[in-house]
Amino acid sequence: MFELTQGRYQYYSMRIRIYILFLLTGLPVISGAQDNLVLKEISFIFDYKEVSGTIGDFRSSSIVDVDEPKNSYFEGSVSVASLKTGNFLRDWAIKGRKYFNEDQYPRILFRSTEVSSTADGLKVTGLLTMKGNTNPLVIHFKMNEAGLIGQAELFTSDYGISIKKERAENKVLVTLEFQTE
Repeated sequence: MFELTQGRYQYYSMRIRIYILFLLTGLPVISGAQDNLVLKEISFIFDYKEVSGTIGDFRSSSIVDVDEPKNSYFEGSVSVASLKTGNFLRDWAIKGRKYFNEDQYPRILFRSTEVSSTADGLKVTGLLTMKGNTNPLVIHFKMNEAGLIGQAELFTSDYGISIKKERAENKVLVTLEFQTE
């Protein structure tokens, strides 16, 4: 039989309420010193051509436990349709069949496999699926009073999206910014 002491019950009850709130809003939940996280922006830079942009329509079922990072998980997706580079013709072209193939692969997915603490934040190791191809990805998050800022590096050619012929020319730097509320 499983018993909960009054203090433990309150802790789990609060955690369940936060999780339900998250499910209703689609926001990742952070427990510990902060209440919850709200996505501010996901931005990217194609390193070779210095083309930058954003991607949105973020959906998540993440739980972040800053006191016990190993209890955390990150799971989320973004919509290819929301990809913006500031040039509507380029945006239209890269969403097409040759590159992201939005019709067949409308979302980019990430699921963590391990979360660990670092000196100044979290290291999130997981699997990124883009255009039907799944590869490992590491996101390094730094915590500050405003929230979490994560950075990752990937090569679009590893996901079947070859903007340029050489792998090094397909390098993308991704930044994820979350604010606490």
